[in-house]
This record gives sequence, C-alpha cells and structure tokens, in this order.
Amino acid sequence: MSAVADVGALGVAVREATPDDLDAVVALERAGLGADAWSPALIADGLAGGLPTVRYLVAERAGRVVGHAVASLVGDIADLQRIATAPEARRHGVASALLAAVVEAGRAAGADRLLLEVRADNRGAQAFYAARGLVEVDRRPRYYADGATAVVMRLGLGRGCGGS
Repeated sequence: MSAVADVGALGVAVREATPDDLDAVVALERAGLGADAWSPALIADGLAGGLPTVRYLVAERAGRVVGHAVASLVGDIADLQRIATAPEARRHGVASALLAAVVEAGRAAGADRLLLEVRADNRGAQAFYAARGLVEVDRRPRYYADGATAVVMRLGLGRGCGGS
C-alpha cells in the first residue's frame, strides 16, 4: 500500500500514513467513530508499524488530512477495519478514494476478498458500500460496545470470490 492515489478533479491524494499523522488520525477517529474510536496508543502503534498486517492510509486535500482508512491484509483476506472522513469533507469523494486504495492494496497483497463490518443502524454507510459492489453476507449481534449489531459485507477481489 505504498502507492499514492490521486483522485483528479477532487484534489484528494491517498498515501500511507506515518507517525506524523497521529493527531489527525486520532481526531478523525473521535469525530467519525465516537465511542467506537480506537485509543491514541493503539493508533500510534499502528502508525509506527507495530502491527505488521495492518496498514493505515490517509487522504489529503490541500495538504490537510481529511480522512483515513485502516486495513488488515492477511493471506487471502483484506479486512477494512476503519474508514472515517472529516465532517466538512464528506460527500466529496474522500471515502471513495480511500476505499479504492484499500481495494487496490488488497489485490496487490493477493487477497481474493475484502470484508468489513458496518453498524446495522448506519444505513448511509451500508448504501455507500453497496453502491461500490459490496454485499451483505452476515450479521454479528452485539458486535459494538453499545450492543449494536454489525452487518458484515464482502467484495470479491479475485476469481474465486466473485471478483474480476
């Protein structure tokens, strides 16, 4: 996932996150994920490379971090663990650029499918993912700290899992 992706007219660039992005990623976690936000210590460890299968990406616009994504790439599975966009940057292609970069990284790592969990009460996020080809494959009751159910979604990345 070392590639930098540019989303043309949208002016969004996606790159690997570094430890210098800690404050921005922590702020995005808090703003976008609330009670489900990861701790600054866990994020710092991930940004420093302490979690060998986990990759952090950030999206920048005009030199400012406006989104981030976290993916775990293990064997034939890419798992999108987080995606968050700054409130003022929503609906401007940031999440789409991040998701595309995660898909590209998964394929490059040899994954044949992308999995993710999304809150069952987050219809907007479910519609976002469905519009990009992800389908619901399962539900996980009481998955989130507040007891909310998670919807598990999948996108085939390779020949064996419905990908191209």
